Amino acid sequence: MKTHLQSANDNERSDTLLIFLPGAYLKPEEFEREGFISAVRERHLAADALLVDADVSYYYDQTLSERLHADVIEPQRAKGYTSIWLVGISIGGFGALIHELARPGSVDGIVALAPYLGRRVLGAEIKKAGGLRAWQAPTGPQPDEEPDRKLWPFFQQYLAPKPSQDLPPLYLGFGLADRFASNHKLLADALPPGRVFTTEGGHDWPEWRQLWRNVLDVLPLPSLGRGARAPATRFPAAASRASSAMPSAIAA
Repeated sequence: MKTHLQSANDNERSDTLLIFLPGAYLKPEEFEREGFISAVRERHLAADALLVDADVSYYYDQTLSERLHADVIEPQRAKGYTSIWLVGISIGGFGALIHELARPGSVDGIVALAPYLGRRVLGAEIKKAGGLRAWQAPTGPQPDEEPDRKLWPFFQQYLAPKPSQDLPPLYLGFGLADRFASNHKLLADALPPGRVFTTEGGHDWPEWRQLWRNVLDVLPLPSLGRGARAPATRFPAAASRASSAMPSAIAA
């Protein structure tokens, strides 16, 4: 995977790294064009940014988790980053989540903006059962091995009274008119209110920019010249305001 590093400080490397995963058919440099990196700098956060060219081919051949870990996360840990967050948009959010399934506890936090969460039919089953709190994952042989079948039981871990310390904090943002919003709302019910952010609008950069700025205001990231704004514990702040499981179902 090709990467491009944007340092928070030209004179030294931060201990914190934000790894950005783009949506399908989007380019990693669009994060910079759309103000995601400048938003970090405006807040004087001591967090470097790594833009990753995780194009849609990695999802089609189901090598995203393997390549992301071997080509990006492990080398960056070796360079000395002690806190690594995945920030994904649309299918990039899906990628961040399925990586956590494959490599539990290998990152320190996840921000999923308008994430693709798999087939709508699975979400409809969960909604019919009364939501994630009431839904029981099917047992026995499954009709397929698509990753979305594993995602929803994973999300239920966030409902535990005392979630595992190995479970990375998950921040969710989405537009209320997003085409994936029905699934987003199911996940939102499993998360603390302070980790769910919404905005008017659908599935595009204006909504994602606003959501990123809102999430960034509360993320427990260190500030330049100071420590973290909030403890980087794994649970937060006050509340702020389908098709196939493969990426052919989405446009971004």
